[in-house]
Amino acid sequence: MYLENIKSVRNGKTYFTHLVRETYREGGKIKHRTVSNVSNLPAEHLRQLKNNLAGKNGNISIDDLEHGRSYEYGASYAFMQLARELELDKMIFSQKEQWREDVLAMIVGRLTYQGSKLSLTNMYSDTALWSLTGHEPGIRPEVEKHCYAAMDELLKRKDKIECKLAQKHLQDGCVVLYDMTNCWFEGEYADSEYVSFGKAKGGKTGYKQIAIGLLTDKYGCPVGVEIFKGSTSDQTTVLDEVKKLSTTYGLKDIIFTGDRGMLTQKRIDEVSESEYKTVTALTHPQIKSLIEKDNIQPDLFDEKNIIEVLDCDNKNIRYILCKNENTMRDERATRNGLIEKVKQDLAQKAGVAKTRDKLKVAASIGRLFEKRKVEKFFAWRVGDKGELTWSLKDEIVKQEELLDGCYVIRTDVPENKFNKLEVLEAYRNLQKVEQAFKNLKTVMLELRPMYHKTDDRLKAHIFMVSLAYYIQWHATQRLKPLFEADGEYGDKRWTFEIVVERLKSIRLTETLIGGIVVKKCVSKPDEEQKKILELLNVKLK
Repeated sequence: MYLENIKSVRNGKTYFTHLVRETYREGGKIKHRTVSNVSNLPAEHLRQLKNNLAGKNGNISIDDLEHGRSYEYGASYAFMQLARELELDKMIFSQKEQWREDVLAMIVGRLTYQGSKLSLTNMYSDTALWSLTGHEPGIRPEVEKHCYAAMDELLKRKDKIECKLAQKHLQDGCVVLYDMTNCWFEGEYADSEYVSFGKAKGGKTGYKQIAIGLLTDKYGCPVGVEIFKGSTSDQTTVLDEVKKLSTTYGLKDIIFTGDRGMLTQKRIDEVSESEYKTVTALTHPQIKSLIEKDNIQPDLFDEKNIIEVLDCDNKNIRYILCKNENTMRDERATRNGLIEKVKQDLAQKAGVAKTRDKLKVAASIGRLFEKRKVEKFFAWRVGDKGELTWSLKDEIVKQEELLDGCYVIRTDVPENKFNKLEVLEAYRNLQKVEQAFKNLKTVMLELRPMYHKTDDRLKAHIFMVSLAYYIQWHATQRLKPLFEADGEYGDKRWTFEIVVERLKSIRLTETLIGGIVVKKCVSKPDEEQKKILELLNVKLK
């Protein structure tokens, strides 16, 4: 008798059958028959049975042990467990279905393996990610079925998922942060409703783009994301987001916080119609207007003492006067640098002795000021022979310097509900939304480049990346003790990327005896890895 191992593939799944068989002669012919099906026996029992049937001793030595396949395990397992602890799986869909598990694999995959969906499926032989979501180890998932079809299902439930996120992280009377960014594209998107040319942010010009709006709680935890046409102005999206908060999420008394370019007076009026309050900042011309009306004075700005002033025309509006010394130095250095460059250019143009065309000289000066944006600081005149005379308006420069580093936060929230320090914190927390965009587009999650050519797939992809950031945000909160205890500058060690790489080195390895997998072992974490897992509240299995 002997043990025969049979491998078969049916409907994309691999099956192994283990049979005890014997050989006999009948009519002079050698035949085989099955004595028993022992497929349900553990692998180590099968190995021992195989040896016994072959007349070998069942004992093993160290030399018999071999290492089989090794899979990345720690990062995929840790973030998958965190997603389930946060109940993100149940928010996506209440029942455990394969498409839901595939979505989780893609979400966690953004944290561990940035790239296309196809590249993620091709990682099947190097990571335990797919097997953690119900796939057969060593079998490649189908990109159409397990990625694209799952994305389509996710998009159908986007509104419901965001409602659940809002219920978990927002409540009546809370602060909501809202900001926008854009994401550029390469390639053709001729039939897209969203991909178009628009005003670029971040200096990337000459490319089509989409606009992305992100809603978060006051701590920067994402609760909703929308995409808009690339040419969409930030302020025109405010009303729809407010309606989402009031109608879809059913929230009351929200303090809607946005930057000065988004919450113009018209948008503030629209927000007020929903009985929401606002926190934003004034533009430079608006600050000057308040100074001209003697509502505020430049000497009231102080970095250490935050001054609060009521609007002289509307006592329900408060202004919080703030000053940042670092910003003051940067603004002054930038202005002086531009003025100095213009002075050099003007001196060169004024030093030309020959007769020139008056209009051409004036046009060149106009182009110079159009480039540098400092014309208000200069007085200049071109004579009939093209001679240039100019001077610097020192008084205007000094007046401008009075407001360097100064900014004014505007709010209509009553003081008994929101004191000046809370108003200041709410506005400064908009930096957390900017940090979210940085993580979404670069650093960890690599929203770009996008490989999807239909609008629905674009929306599903962006939503999925925002859910990956949801996990990253919570992980970062838990890892704060690690980051806060870190060194500085050259001694700094920890970033979120390093955390992921450290977890990735925890491997799931097969142990073989005679080519049979007898055990799968997870490598023992070192002290750093133990600390990370402890902070994440994850126990390896």
